[in-house]
Amino acid sequence: MVNFRFCMRAIAEPTDANFVKLSVEVDEDEIQDLLDREVNKLIREVRVPGFRPGKVPRKVLEARLGLKTIRQRAIQEALPDLYAKAVAESNIDPIDTPQIDIVAGEEEGVLTFDARVQVRPKVTIAGYQGLKVTVPSPTVSADEVEEQLNRLRRQFGELVNVARPARDSDYVTIDLTVYRHSEVLDDLSMVDSSYEVGSGTIVAELDEQLRGARIGDIFKFNGVVNGEEVTFRVLVKEIKEVSLPDPDDSFAEEASEFSTIEELREDIRSRLERGKVAAVSRTVREEVVNALTELVVEEVPEVLVETEMSSRLRELSSSLQMQKMTVKEYLTLVGATEDQLLADLREGALRSVKADLALRALAEAEEIEVSDEELSDELSTLAAKLGVELEQLRQRLEHDNSLSTVRSDLRRTKALQWLLEHVEVVDESGNQVQKELYLDNQDSVTAVTSTPDAGLPESSTESEVTVDIEVPDNIEVPDSTVAGDSEGGVAE
Repeated sequence: MVNFRFCMRAIAEPTDANFVKLSVEVDEDEIQDLLDREVNKLIREVRVPGFRPGKVPRKVLEARLGLKTIRQRAIQEALPDLYAKAVAESNIDPIDTPQIDIVAGEEEGVLTFDARVQVRPKVTIAGYQGLKVTVPSPTVSADEVEEQLNRLRRQFGELVNVARPARDSDYVTIDLTVYRHSEVLDDLSMVDSSYEVGSGTIVAELDEQLRGARIGDIFKFNGVVNGEEVTFRVLVKEIKEVSLPDPDDSFAEEASEFSTIEELREDIRSRLERGKVAAVSRTVREEVVNALTELVVEEVPEVLVETEMSSRLRELSSSLQMQKMTVKEYLTLVGATEDQLLADLREGALRSVKADLALRALAEAEEIEVSDEELSDELSTLAAKLGVELEQLRQRLEHDNSLSTVRSDLRRTKALQWLLEHVEVVDESGNQVQKELYLDNQDSVTAVTSTPDAGLPESSTESEVTVDIEVPDNIEVPDSTVAGDSEGGVAE
């Protein structure tokens, strides 16, 4: 697409709800410039017998193709640029492809065309000044420290035989025989198998039967495996409990780099606190956007939801490809059908669109703007991330008419920051949460309305990825090779 400076006039007037008619006039002098450019292009491209390529005289070309045809070609080729400039000068925010009708000027004179296009709606967010959200407490309790310490002690524990009835966390040695009617299912049956009571790793009914069981007990029950009802026969042969090491300095030296148990407890407390603070920062951001979104009562345009859903489908496709997983495998893993997956994606897309509109409304209400200096700083950051020169990035964005998009994204980020500074945040007990816990770690502009990752597990499956979900006709699933970010966890 070539950018030109056009002498034009554009008038935008609302028509239906969220639709605008853009009436545009382009002077004859500008059309003549477009015509000259089109002729020069055709001279290079058109082959005329008797003339070398690029050497066809203009009059011969005009006589061969006709001035009317050349003018119409020039206008049609320039329409995207003409429309984009009219949009920029009219300060409207289109969200769909325009319907353009040429009114006059196809053959001569001033070019006049109308563009009817759907624009981004403005929503109301009444009550945003008094928002209050609840998040998990960032305070680490003594019980939480002891729970983590006991988990560590359990890793160093020893199994000791006991004569009492079995209870949760005990390890029992059992013979397990599984029947389908009178047939023994060898692949599910086990002999001298060690099983942790309460783990639920086979069927829930097994844990129910083992609680209170004694050595020598034999019992039968029915359960469902792979969608089929089968019969279990269990013989309890041994019961062992985990004998935990004493929480003393000797244990601390054995289990960690610390020489005293109090140093180990303090390290556990510190790790839990860092995790809780990070969780608060994330949760506050999520909850405050959710609370603001709940204030939106207007219906949002379907085209915005479809666009966001297409983006989510693309991200899911890319994530599955990175994990070398098919859609069928993924659906089996999460226990969902294609219809359920599409419904979930649509629900998330709708929330994301509402959040975007709500943040735009907040920026409007609080007169939040982005200065040229702030825009330049953001462009510098983006240029560094992309590994390109700042001026090269700016020219590319101006060429694609995308500079306003960066400014708009940055404005929404500032709106979110304003909201975080003014929202009331409390924990489950109603205690105020300190602002510094969630104001210092905000992500960049591109993360304001980002979608959650798919939460896909790692897979080494070598099968070819085929995303073959049958989606509605109006939802586009473009190709993509962009991989989503992943989050790491803290090992316990």
